[in-house]
Amino acid sequence: MANTAELTVDGKSYSFPTLEGTEHEKAFDISNLRDQTGYVTLDRGYKNTGATKSAITFLDGEEGILQYRGYAIEDLAAKASFLEVAYLLIYGDLPTKDQFTQFETSVRRHTLVNEDMRKIFDGFPVSAHPMGVLSSLVSAMSAFYPDLESGKEDNTDLHIIRLLAKLPTIATWSYKRSLGHPTNYPKNQLDYIPNFLNMMFSLPVEDYKIDPVVVEALNVLLILHADHEQNCSTSTVRLVGSSQANIYSSISAGISALWGPLHGGANQEVIEMLEAIKADGGDVSKYVDMAKNAKTTGFRLFGFGHRVYKNFDPRAKIIKKAADDVLSKLGVNDPVLEIAKGLEEAALNDEYFIQRKLYPNVDFYSGIIYRALGIPTNMFTVMFAIGRLPGWIAQWKEMREQKEPIGRPRQIYTGATLREFTPLESR
Repeated sequence: MANTAELTVDGKSYSFPTLEGTEHEKAFDISNLRDQTGYVTLDRGYKNTGATKSAITFLDGEEGILQYRGYAIEDLAAKASFLEVAYLLIYGDLPTKDQFTQFETSVRRHTLVNEDMRKIFDGFPVSAHPMGVLSSLVSAMSAFYPDLESGKEDNTDLHIIRLLAKLPTIATWSYKRSLGHPTNYPKNQLDYIPNFLNMMFSLPVEDYKIDPVVVEALNVLLILHADHEQNCSTSTVRLVGSSQANIYSSISAGISALWGPLHGGANQEVIEMLEAIKADGGDVSKYVDMAKNAKTTGFRLFGFGHRVYKNFDPRAKIIKKAADDVLSKLGVNDPVLEIAKGLEEAALNDEYFIQRKLYPNVDFYSGIIYRALGIPTNMFTVMFAIGRLPGWIAQWKEMREQKEPIGRPRQIYTGATLREFTPLESR
């Protein structure tokens, strides 16, 4: 017999079923709570609320575990390409060789963006944040494909391919214009990440050599960012999609959610913090002491600890090696990155940080890598969005296939009670 949870309220008892996931996560099913009792739950930020059942990503913050479709993130980062992981997240299994060839070929064939999209892009000021531009242009994509019909799934695979193929192209536009450089068209003979790097960094006046160490580092970074359970942006994609909004509108909403400094903007804040420390003389020990006395100083270190992981972020272990490889290979001599190394050493060896499990997280190391590659700070979150795109797509697709009802959170009203209206002339 299934377990039930008993709730007693106003002298009456109610029973609610319990659920257990495949990795033994336990939940109370309160779907009928309001209908039965007249009560709702108050859970600010939904930290204790499961809004859906999902078979995509498993995360155990206490044990430091992250798995995509049952595959350990450590294995995927070491052995898979980003597009393989994208296929896995979206379709449920790693592709066969033939499936991957077809998938990769389709992505290559759709990298070009409609030239009329450039006219929309040209309407943005040069100072526009790349994330605002990216969100707007992805939303505008729905206007360019008359085969897109909200609520119908016949063309879903084609729209998925278009998003995966075109997002990197669009993402490079803001960067190139910020430098006053011409934008580059994609080269479909190149693989996914080399193609992106070529669009970002090549110039028409000279040949651009793609460094395999850089390609591997970005491949790992994108895989580590590809999905992360029901976070803010992913939940936004599912919530918007639950209204039967099309895939472009839903992904655009996810990009906007990711833009926030408490979510995808964290790696940008890491570099801004490091630059502030440099401007103040670069005394790492001073800022470590300030972090230890945060209640007095008001200073906290960005890029350390995690809201979900109560142990070492498993992604950080992987990305640390990628960061070390990139810095070693490129021979970067950057005082800001030297400060980062100092903070990392302090956090990994100081008992204050060890006891509180304030280890460097994925945002800390990703910011370091992007900085070393010459990617500007305001593009960091765009890079995050490129990596997270397969996860958003997978979550949107799963939500549609499960025919989930439209999201409609409740609230506890705390405003004024009924008041009598007074005409304007009497107020």
